[in-house]
Amino acid sequence: MDYTLQVTAHLLRGCVLTLQIYAVTLIFSIPLAVLCALGRVSGPRALDRVLGFYGWIFRGTPLLLQLFFFYYGLTIFNISLSPFMAAGLTFVLNYGAYFMEIFRGGISSIGAGQYEAAKALNMNYWQTMRRIVLPQATRVVLPPTTNEAITLVKDTALVVVIGMGELLRSAKEIFTRDFTLIPFAVATVIYLLMTSVVIRFFRYLERRMAYYD
Repeated sequence: MDYTLQVTAHLLRGCVLTLQIYAVTLIFSIPLAVLCALGRVSGPRALDRVLGFYGWIFRGTPLLLQLFFFYYGLTIFNISLSPFMAAGLTFVLNYGAYFMEIFRGGISSIGAGQYEAAKALNMNYWQTMRRIVLPQATRVVLPPTTNEAITLVKDTALVVVIGMGELLRSAKEIFTRDFTLIPFAVATVIYLLMTSVVIRFFRYLERRMAYYD
């Protein structure tokens, strides 16, 4: 029991980095995705093509490859990022691309009648989006957003390839030292707890949004 507690304490220290990357990704990727989605739906054709190219690049290449590029590849251009900066930038841009397409679909699902009603009320573009379109689109995009938020918990383990000591790497270090599966078992429980919290949070949001239907 004492050994398990020691392992858990060590893994929780690694879990802090996992949570930091998770928080940074959601905090910055969601606003980025909303702006990009609005640009694709309402912006000029040139902007739509640029944003479409951005989504094509980051959705069409492995996240692991993107991590290598931002941490190792940018050094070719004399740009050196810390592991945390490289990981944060990679995850924000990657998940921003996925969220952009989710939000674009949600905004596009709102019927033309909603825009006509807003125009009849003399609302400008941003008032229409903020008061009418985005609240309705949010209800549509919550389920797929939940899936991406859950995937993000597990994807944070990829930062081990650029030398960051997150949860899974901490478990591997103990396994290598003691040759026991206990650290992996504890890491599994921690990952399940984190994903459970994410699921409960988004279900709470879904219930709150459904309240206003």
